[in-house]
This record gives sequence, C-alpha cells and structure tokens, in this order.
Amino acid sequence: MSNRPSRQAAESRRAFLKTGALTALAGGVLAACDKESTAQRVSKKPATDSDQSGGSMAAHPVTPVATNAAEDMDRMHEAGIKAFPAKTTGKGNQLLEPKIVGGVKVYELTARTLKWETSPGVSVEAWAYNDQVPGPQIRVREGDRVRVILKNELPESTAVHFHGLELPNEMDGVPFITQPPIKPGESFTYEFTVPNAGSHMYHSHHNAAKQVGLGLLGAFIVSPRSPREIERVDVDYVMVLNDGMHGYTLNGKGFPATEPLVAKLGQKVRIRFMNEGLMIHPMHLHGMHMTVIDKDGWPQPAPWKCDTLNIAPGERWDVIVDCTMPGTWAFHCHILPHAESPHGMIGMVTALVVQK
Repeated sequence: MSNRPSRQAAESRRAFLKTGALTALAGGVLAACDKESTAQRVSKKPATDSDQSGGSMAAHPVTPVATNAAEDMDRMHEAGIKAFPAKTTGKGNQLLEPKIVGGVKVYELTARTLKWETSPGVSVEAWAYNDQVPGPQIRVREGDRVRVILKNELPESTAVHFHGLELPNEMDGVPFITQPPIKPGESFTYEFTVPNAGSHMYHSHHNAAKQVGLGLLGAFIVSPRSPREIERVDVDYVMVLNDGMHGYTLNGKGFPATEPLVAKLGQKVRIRFMNEGLMIHPMHLHGMHMTVIDKDGWPQPAPWKCDTLNIAPGERWDVIVDCTMPGTWAFHCHILPHAESPHGMIGMVTALVVQK
C-alpha cells in the first residue's frame, strides 16, 4: 500500500495553507493599521511640559511625577537662596594680630585636628591652623621683620611653605630639601624680612594633597611701601578657593554658608583670589566687570577688564570692582557642577551685595 497522499488530499492541503496565509496577512495589516491610528490619535494631543520629544512624532505619555519633581527642585533652589548666608559653627580667614617682640612681628600657629562645619549640618574632619579654615589671615608690610612659630599637634609631620614670598632657602618650608619635617609634638620657627609685596599664601608642603585639602592653608598679605593709586579701595576682601576633602568651598564654607561681599554704591572693592585647590576655577561676577591689577602679587603691565577670571591652583589674582550697580549679584565658579545641582546652588557660590 502506498504512503503517498492522493491528489485530492494534496490539493485540499494547498488550499488550506493559502487561505491561512491570507488570513494571517490580513490580520497583521489590520493590527498595524489599528496601531497607526492609535499613534496618530495620541500624537494629535496638545503638547505638555512632560513632552520631551524635541520634535519627535512619537507618543509621549503624560507623567504628573515630572511636574512634581520640577516643583520640588524649585522649592529646594528657593530654600537655599533664602537660607543664604546660613549660619555655621566656625569662621576662617580671621585677621591674626602679632605680638611685637624687639621690633619683630611674632605670629604663633598651632596645627591640630578638629571638626569643621562647611555648610549647615555638614561637619567634616579638618586639619587647621589655630582652629580655623582657612587659617588666620596674616597681614604685614613690605620690609617687616616677621617670626612665625608653628607648633605641630597633628598625628603626622608637617611644615609651612610661604607661597609667593621670595625668602632665603632655609625658610622655604619643604621637608628634606630646606628643613627637617616638623614631627608631632615639635615646633619650628620661621623668621625673615618680608621681601616682596602682594597677595600670597602659606600652607603645608608635606603630604600636601591631604594636609592642604583638609585645611592647612591661609592668606599672607603684604602691603607695599608705596601703594599705587589703583590700590586705594574701600573694601579689601580675600577669597580663598579650595576643592579638597571638604568639597567646593570659598573661605572654608560651601553655599549657602558662604559669606557675601558687601559694599555701598560707588565704593571700590579689591578682591584677592587665592586658589589652594587642585582644579581651575573660573570665577564669574554678575552685573559688573572686574579690573585685573595683579597676578601672583606682581602688578600687571596694564589693568585689564573681564567678568570671568580663570584661577589655577597656586595662583593669586587681584581685581578691583567699581560698585556702580545696586543689588545682590551672583558670584560663582563657572564650572557649573561646582556651583549648582538639582537640589539648588552649592559650593563655590556667593554674592556681591551693593547697597544704596
């Protein structure tokens, strides 16, 4: 008996397959048409704030959560602005008055660890001179005889480098090059005649990425014997930038705990930028330009104007601002993640307040 199908059976099978294929094709076309119709109906809906298409014709579901998130973000931004300047424990960069011993200006510094509040409720480990970050501000005059006594109460050795001052080699403050390290529990005395005027710094030069990042830094300002006319100002302000282990800070604090610069309409403000960090920070002032007068303590060949000034690690720039525009003006690093987040302004943000 043959196993081959009869001619009638084969024809019936071919007819069945043909009918099934046509039915499936028709069903697919109908389904596609229905999807297209649905998409067209959705695409004709009015655009909403949740539509992130950027011009796409595709469907975009309405998501109320996005609206709530935007409102939450606005509230956080507003709360930060309203809190500025927020109170925190501790204030750095405070003027240190010297003792006068035999005509020598004597400054005593103690390096030790402490907790430092960088912004409201945020306390971090700090290594500091005289319990403040930045360390106390030292102001002397060109030609002064100065003695700086450092006592080390840290858990590791340290030293002080007077950045920008052209001192005798033995006073340069670099362990194993110009002096032995100052070990825990020891003291070291630096003494010199101040040689050059300008905006300078002092900081650790031993395990410096850690020690300076934790707060062992300060401003060392030298006034000239004969000030230039352009240096005669109403407000003289030091702004120390840092981006170490405390985050992005201005004078040891992050927004909204940063300190505003305050002047009256018509006054001149001198700002001494000092970068003690690891990154470049382009500082940008809204509303008014800055006139640059000094770089690293040295007068510029001719003053020049800008509204954004790049300040690299180790650099000092001195600028003059003529306060001609009343109001509160934003003042911040223009590397935007150093200044803003979805939660609001952060880090390297302050304001110049020009009062009428």
